[in-house]
Amino acid sequence: MSLKIRLARAGAKKRPYYHIVVADSRSPRDGRFIEKVGSYNPMLPAEHDDRVRLEGQRILHWMSQGALPTDRVARFLGHAGLTPMPAYREQPQQSAPKKKAQERAAANAASAAA
Repeated sequence: MSLKIRLARAGAKKRPYYHIVVADSRSPRDGRFIEKVGSYNPMLPAEHDDRVRLEGQRILHWMSQGALPTDRVARFLGHAGLTPMPAYREQPQQSAPKKKAQERAAANAASAAA
């Protein structure tokens, strides 16, 4: 059984609130979980203390048991100092600007430099 430390959505429509949970990787996002180990409230300002709350000891315990954090949770753990900050991921190639948009941007940059 592979374990994930991931977000489970709660809250009302257009008012998101997430629980950080340890769950089996095969269970659905908002489905069965093993333990709640924190919360994330994206509606609060970034500098607010209660935006991300983590139970550090329990998270480290589950990681020692083999649980892997998702990308977003790994960033939370990196900011909290529980794990090293994950490497920055490049923008996916599929969502990069297309050829004509890249040409326009290069032309704009060249005209601005001149």
